Amino acid sequence: MAAADTRGTELGRYLKARRAQVRPEDVGLPAGAGLRRTPGLRREELAALAGVSVDYYIRLERGRETNPSPAVVDALGRALRLRGDGYERLHELAELASGRFSELPASSDHTVRDSVLRMLESVRPLPAYVVSRYNRVLAANAPGRRLMPGLWDWPEHRRNLTRYVFLHPVGRTLYEPWEDTVALSVAHLRAVAGADPDDPELTALVGELLLKSPEFARLWERYDVCERGGGQKSFRHPKAGPMTLTYEVMRLSRTGGQRMVVYQASPGTPDETAMLRLESADSRAESAPSDHPEPAAGSCPAGTPSPAGASAG
Repeated sequence: MAAADTRGTELGRYLKARRAQVRPEDVGLPAGAGLRRTPGLRREELAALAGVSVDYYIRLERGRETNPSPAVVDALGRALRLRGDGYERLHELAELASGRFSELPASSDHTVRDSVLRMLESVRPLPAYVVSRYNRVLAANAPGRRLMPGLWDWPEHRRNLTRYVFLHPVGRTLYEPWEDTVALSVAHLRAVAGADPDDPELTALVGELLLKSPEFARLWERYDVCERGGGQKSFRHPKAGPMTLTYEVMRLSRTGGQRMVVYQASPGTPDETAMLRLESADSRAESAPSDHPEPAAGSCPAGTPSPAGASAG
């Protein structure tokens, strides 16, 4: 498939996924009698709301029309009730489909600069790590490594936070509530993936998770997008205990999407006491990673639903 067709198809997937999330009553339409075969809005309903012909909208959704005007994109965004990241993603995919992007983002660089490694050490005892555009953990200070037990048992190329929360037994129990955490993680992955949906690192990760995790497949199909620069996460840490930490995300220039994530807690609180245990924990937690086999997805204990921050996975 040609690049232009692929990009147009990605816009179509997004429109279809978002259309399924809007109920007729949300936009002032009668739900109608009987069972609707289509979840959310029908194509003709969305076309009417956006002021375009049904045929034109169908061509957009099927990837055959790849050059919608900014006015049409705005109208579709309003009809779909998109806000913030979701609205920006629609415009980004429309520009990608039409070829108005001058170039795709630079490929992710997995080499962490020495100056960034020094920064990781300088913020101790705060847990901190560096991730790639698609949430592969590239470096961490000691408390940052101890924040995610078991991740370091995986080979270096497998240490991805999105993979961790879905496929690792500890990752499925560490965050509270788990369901919200993974929903935001997938929405963030969708957000950073938009401009280059065919990136090999992304397609390999998504392909594996679609195969191994029904929860991921369900969330990926929704096409929610959420690109956050900070937030709060609650943990049920097996050694440090329960704690709620805030985090900030700093984008690193000239790296193809690397981000540095730093956690902290309010001074004098039980959360800070728990966080500081990560600094003083048994040093064996940061020993060199082994090549232990990765646990199979089916062997993971069931997680409990929950959200948290998404920007780092």
